[in-house]
Amino acid sequence: MDRKTFIKTTAMAAALTGVGGKLSAQGEDPKVVKNNPKSKSGLPIVISTWNHGIAANEAAWKVLSEGGNALDAAERGVWIVEADPNNTSVGLGGFPDRDGIVTLDASIMVDGGQAGSVAFVQGIEHPISLARAVMEKTPHVMMVGEGAELFAESIGMKRLKNKLTPTTEKAWQEWLKEKNYKPIINIENHDTIGLLVIDQDGAMAGACTTSGLAWKMHGRVGDSPIIGAGLFVDGDVGAATCTGLGETVLRTLASHVAVEEMRRGATPQSACEEAITRIVKKHPNFKDFQVGILAVNKNGEHGAYGLHKGFNYALYQDKKNELIDADSYVK
Repeated sequence: MDRKTFIKTTAMAAALTGVGGKLSAQGEDPKVVKNNPKSKSGLPIVISTWNHGIAANEAAWKVLSEGGNALDAAERGVWIVEADPNNTSVGLGGFPDRDGIVTLDASIMVDGGQAGSVAFVQGIEHPISLARAVMEKTPHVMMVGEGAELFAESIGMKRLKNKLTPTTEKAWQEWLKEKNYKPIINIENHDTIGLLVIDQDGAMAGACTTSGLAWKMHGRVGDSPIIGAGLFVDGDVGAATCTGLGETVLRTLASHVAVEEMRRGATPQSACEEAITRIVKKHPNFKDFQVGILAVNKNGEHGAYGLHKGFNYALYQDKKNELIDADSYVK
């Protein structure tokens, strides 16, 4: 074999080996091919975190059934949870920070990339609607604190007195006795509702709203209002939302990770598992906290995964609304 033939043959072999290796790796990668047993294609679909998602889904589905769009459905769905005074993880009924103050975070996003969010706001009954107003009425994506509250007043939203409920007042007074901050896995649905909607026409939207971690430091903001962390929507691919210990989601941008995994061909279930796996790799103490993630692609297929057992989600599809236990990394 002369030198020219040798070089040509070697190059072809290397190329074929590379292609074969890549195909083999994709074929063997369970994250690319794994499906959620409850997943199927079909629109419309509404999916949300935790058991309070059942009522949220009902409200969102009602909007869709009356001809409303995905954005309206996402907003109205989480309204139900925000307005519930007995929900201690979302809205003004949520547990306060260590200073006894309830501060709220929320984000909303649609399939064209438009997004709005608010963080560290007080006295706003529906922070998700304020986030939508930021998206639709300002040139910004995010507003925080007093500035966001002043903007709310300027568009006619009332600022309510930030007063603890009897339940949260009692819990805060008990916490003050020891002042011990430690997240507890799966307690009271862990601080967030994230809701994703695709309507019958394929329009997509997501909403994420929370009162944050109980007994947090005053001024702390979690993942819920951060685009790409607590929520991410891309109409070309799909959407994802997270719940759980926000610091870990912020460090990994888990919702964005899941959407990008779907962009490269992963199923929604595989995408959720990859996002959780990345959190595990970055946090040696992963046994001490919970994170859950939901994802849906543009065909209406979905995925769900928790770091630990106990994460559940509500799925409304084919005119059926059901609560489902998600699979988990730690068995």
